[in-house]
Amino acid sequence: MADCWNTDTGEAVYRSRDAVKNLKVKVRIERVTSTAALSQRLQQQVLSQQDREEIELETLSPQGQTGENEEEVVVGWQEKLFSQYEMELFQNEAACQTPLDRQYHTEIKALNKAKGQRNHRIFTYTDHDRYTNCLPLHQLQHIDLLTTTKSSPTFLAERMATVRHRRQERRTIDCSVPKSRIINWEPTEEFVKSSHVVNNVMQTMHIMGDLGPPGRMGQKENECLLLTIKTDGSGTVIVKPDFNKDREPYRIVTEGEKREVWRLTVQNVSTTMNPEEKEKEQNMYRDLYVRHKEYLNSLVGQDFEMPPIGLLRYLMNGEIVSAKGFEYDNLYIHFYLELPNNWSSLPFQSLSGVTQTCRSKSLGKENVAFFSHPFNFEAFYMSEKESDELIPQWPVLYFKVLSVDSWQRYRTEGYGYLLFPAMPGKHTMTCHTWRPLQTGTVSALRRFFIGGSAELEDHSYVRIPGTFKGERLSRFGFCTETTGSVTFNLHCMQQARALAKAVVLKKRRQNVADQLGGFSQQGAVCAILEAFQRARRKMQEARESLPGDVINSTSQLQLDSSV
Repeated sequence: MADCWNTDTGEAVYRSRDAVKNLKVKVRIERVTSTAALSQRLQQQVLSQQDREEIELETLSPQGQTGENEEEVVVGWQEKLFSQYEMELFQNEAACQTPLDRQYHTEIKALNKAKGQRNHRIFTYTDHDRYTNCLPLHQLQHIDLLTTTKSSPTFLAERMATVRHRRQERRTIDCSVPKSRIINWEPTEEFVKSSHVVNNVMQTMHIMGDLGPPGRMGQKENECLLLTIKTDGSGTVIVKPDFNKDREPYRIVTEGEKREVWRLTVQNVSTTMNPEEKEKEQNMYRDLYVRHKEYLNSLVGQDFEMPPIGLLRYLMNGEIVSAKGFEYDNLYIHFYLELPNNWSSLPFQSLSGVTQTCRSKSLGKENVAFFSHPFNFEAFYMSEKESDELIPQWPVLYFKVLSVDSWQRYRTEGYGYLLFPAMPGKHTMTCHTWRPLQTGTVSALRRFFIGGSAELEDHSYVRIPGTFKGERLSRFGFCTETTGSVTFNLHCMQQARALAKAVVLKKRRQNVADQLGGFSQQGAVCAILEAFQRARRKMQEARESLPGDVINSTSQLQLDSSV
């Protein structure tokens, strides 16, 4: 008896570019011994050697003929091997009711006239048989003796198992296929155990074994499910249990009084390709992929969509990431886009939006509400040579943060704005907010008990109102309170013919705005001022970190040098 067995009976998923019809599997079953006979034989040996101090057990020899105790069959994909029960059933033409049954009757008659069937214990159920399509789910589970753990089917699985899927047409499998070309039948990274692959079309093949005693072969209760092969037609093949390869055989124990023990071995014997055929097939696939790529390119075309001359196309894919630091919970944000002069948008595009209501969570010392709300805008800027405005204004995104509680009390938590970035690319920006503040206790009590607070009639007052035409904007006497902040993720893209020309001329550092009207001066001046301020702050911080005697000595040296 074998000392060790392979207990890993889970599924194995293989992927191959070859046709599944070229798959060949060698299945071998071998009777080890009967547990009842083993216990009886051991008891006899122990009773006969009771007088001795040491008991020596003799090696058991298999009884019966070798053909009854072992069998080895090579099976192709969807190849039909009849069982003893089917041979007796379909020999009677009166029992054949369907076209598939009558086809089986014809094949069995041909087998009887020839040398007979090459199998005795191992047989198959193909995808067209009633076993595969109509057998209840609970019978499939009880027949599978290799499964170590049996899980009960769900309610939905039981109902779906009652659906009959009869297919009366069956194509005869040509068993004399030329040399098969199985490629990469080794498990890849997609190799999983006990997984479920859901596909639209799944074909199944069951390799069964008749494990009954020699005199009781051909009975349905002796059938045992040895191997299940499934494929979805797209190169995925599921085998349960997996091929043995160099591992130990599987152990099968039959039910009943005798409890027979069988040894199962499953091997993949598909003929591999020679190097010449493999190289030829790789060249064929390479040529196929090139033609497919050319076909896709022909569908897309060579002409890239470009805006008209003098037009800048601005696309923004943004995300409202989070909001934090606000007084009340259950926040939501109302935002809208304002387009300055010479800017336009598509007629059907909405320039406003509202996020979902989000409950905040504690993150460190602050309460943060994560929205992850996406939005996108597309705007166009038309440059005019006769315009006096050399530095155009960029679109502005105004937003308003509000809160609502379980009593439907709405409160304004803060106002803010976001200026579209002048440079394309990815930007992460945090905008701080404020809200109007009314002095006095009454407004605070109203906000706490019944909700509501002072609001802005014009949201553009957060920045510079669009109706303002003066030189200086005074907000003296206007009381506000700093609230929280909102974080945005922006992915910006600018497209113009001037940008394409700049790339051709290798002017990568030049902004599109330079080509459209020379209005990148603002960005250059701001960059210089920011660099100057950073250098000044570093000098001040370094001066403050020096000891006092060093500063005094340095100033004294400066005075001496000046004198």
